Amino acid sequence: MEQIIPIISEVGFPIVVTLYLLYRIEAKLDMVVQSIQSLPDRMREQMK
Repeated sequence: MEQIIPIISEVGFPIVVTLYLLYRIEAKLDMVVQSIQSLPDRMREQMK
């Protein structure tokens, strides 16, 4: 048990930072997916 506590304190912060960054990237990826999905409609409008 005494060996686990230092590992958690050393690894805990990077895990939290990683999860935060993944959350932010997910939101931006959702915006990219929406843009890509709306692209064909925009292209059809410009072709008219």
